[in-house]
Amino acid sequence: MKFASVLALAVAVTVVSAETNAERLARGLPPLAPARRGTPVARAKRSSPSGGSGQCNSGSIQCCDSVTTYGSGGDIDELVSFMGVKIPSGTPCGTGCSPISIIGGSGSKCKQQPVCCEDNSYNGIINVGCSPINIW
Repeated sequence: MKFASVLALAVAVTVVSAETNAERLARGLPPLAPARRGTPVARAKRSSPSGGSGQCNSGSIQCCDSVTTYGSGGDIDELVSFMGVKIPSGTPCGTGCSPISIIGGSGSKCKQQPVCCEDNSYNGIINVGCSPINIW
């Protein structure tokens, strides 16, 4: 019993009296790496911001006649299968899309749904990964 309490006291003194980098450098030793004192929240994985903020960082701004989810049994499912495009189920897709400009002019009016689409490589017939945005 006496040995366990002496050992615990020795460990506690060792932990409390940790040497500083100044002491290590004075003895000719390299400095220790800084202690990580962040919270688990600070180390959490960062995710991309959600859509709808008015920014379009991943693609161009489009005006689409309709935006529906692929795999929900709508017309977009038939169109995607007809074109032979490989899209994961649950992906929002726009149809009848054309590019618009926020700066102004006649192209800046969108009577349907302004969206930001990630993949615009199907000539406006299908735009993949579309997120609604607010441009007003």
